[in-house]
Amino acid sequence: MTNIGSYHERVRDFNWNIAEKELGYNPGDTINIGWYCSDRICRMGLSDRIALYHEGFSGEERKYTFNDLRLATNTIGSFLRDLGIVPEDRVCLFMDRIPELYFSFIAGLKIGAIVQPLFSAFGDESLFVRLENAGTRAIITQRKHLAKVRKIADRLPGLEHIIIVDHRGDKELLKGEKAFSLTEATPVEEIEIFPARADSPSVLHYTSGTTGQPKGVRHVHYSLISQYLTTKWVLDLRDDDIYWCTADPGWVTGTSYGIIGPWSMGVTQCVLDSGFSADAWYRFIEKYRITMWYSAPTAIRSLMKAGDEVVKKYDLTSLRHLASVGEPLNAEAVIWSEKVYGLPFLDTYWQTETGSIMISNFPGMKIKPGSMGKPFPGIEGVVLDPKTFTPITEPGKVGLIAFKPGWPAMMTTYWNNPEKYSEKFVNGWYLAGDRAYLDNEEYYWFIGRDDDVINTGGHLVSPFEVESALLEHEAVSESAVVAKPDEVNMEVVKAFITLKPGYTPNDDLELEIMNFIRKKLSSLAMPQEIEYMDSLPKTRSGKIMRRLLHAREWGEEIGDTSTLDDE
Repeated sequence: MTNIGSYHERVRDFNWNIAEKELGYNPGDTINIGWYCSDRICRMGLSDRIALYHEGFSGEERKYTFNDLRLATNTIGSFLRDLGIVPEDRVCLFMDRIPELYFSFIAGLKIGAIVQPLFSAFGDESLFVRLENAGTRAIITQRKHLAKVRKIADRLPGLEHIIIVDHRGDKELLKGEKAFSLTEATPVEEIEIFPARADSPSVLHYTSGTTGQPKGVRHVHYSLISQYLTTKWVLDLRDDDIYWCTADPGWVTGTSYGIIGPWSMGVTQCVLDSGFSADAWYRFIEKYRITMWYSAPTAIRSLMKAGDEVVKKYDLTSLRHLASVGEPLNAEAVIWSEKVYGLPFLDTYWQTETGSIMISNFPGMKIKPGSMGKPFPGIEGVVLDPKTFTPITEPGKVGLIAFKPGWPAMMTTYWNNPEKYSEKFVNGWYLAGDRAYLDNEEYYWFIGRDDDVINTGGHLVSPFEVESALLEHEAVSESAVVAKPDEVNMEVVKAFITLKPGYTPNDDLELEIMNFIRKKLSSLAMPQEIEYMDSLPKTRSGKIMRRLLHAREWGEEIGDTSTLDDE
């Protein structure tokens, strides 16, 4: 039996107070996410349950109980308070996936700070833009990233405190720098928890989008209500689960579902702080007997590329539920995962701005490979006509994905950018910036970003659909599809692909792949040009950066490449 039970019954009887009651929250009460994820779990009698299994880059293993989590977050929170950090001060977390990153996130929330997690692979200029925009007062980092912080510190007069969690004392600290060691600090048994209200700011995540400067997406403590219930019903977490979310907390998935969701439920989670390889990931699942695995389509496709045989080397029978996030999951990946793991990856759709899962394939629901699924109970989702911004009821007609505002995890503003925030709302709907259509059973099918859809001769072509079809060709390992300018049709389809081992680029193969798409989809969807690449440009979190390829084709500014994985 799944946690959600009958999807249709949940939709019919839904109220967000289901989560409020389970969390013991009454409207008007204080609601501090940090307390709910640590102290509350201990008060439930789960102090000795493992909160975190952590495996570092060099293979060292550590484990922490929920009481360890409570003490560690109290200790870090007390340290920050002693520095003078007050409620709503922005505290940036700029670390690899070490335990201190996870503990500092909870600690900052406990004292009422606005926590600003940033991906540790950011370069100094990208870091500067985000810290300047946020008016960040303190940053918690590691020695390995200190040079980047020092390079910009003089340009950030509001940045008073630079805290280094692994300073060895062998090098001089500069102005504003403080050493902090969790292992050497005296544990703090009790700390005064900031009495956050539903609308108290909690987290500030930055998203680049497709154009413009990075935008700071501000969330509030009441987002816990959405994050808790979606974790329970979509990810289907249970008391005895061992959970692995592969996302970095520099991105919203890594906080909403890599920290808040599982720990608000008192669930044990695992973190692997190392690079990707199929063997390393499968070994990790086998070693910790992971039961629920939340990952990204790019990683899943990389595992597909590694082949079926490597799977057989490991005991993965502990797995009982798989879900995917970050970009659309092509049908082939769903079918493949069911073949090799005995379980399909279930696609989930949401954004930094939404704060929690909005559309999903649910445990126990009929799965249509390639579909996004249906809206979470309590979420009113529609597809809007892009001209009139009214709901489309006709199956198969493409429009804009939109939601009725008011769910608990919805962003409350873009930091210092209310104009851009207001642009996200039209006719009483929040515009997600993506296009999709509904089928005759009201399942959502992703087409692409609103500005990614290819208009060739007045016909709309989905890059995702072409990419998914390309992946079904035996020679293609990865694919990215963008619009290429064309004098006659305005735009035509161009495909960038990497080949599997054993295949080499040649004219015959290019023609074969083109005809494969023409036959499978249509002549309109057939790439007019194929460019072979050794690797596709990706972010460090694994998303293919199609906008870089699009910009190159159209002679546009490339823009922010700070998230590019160039290793």
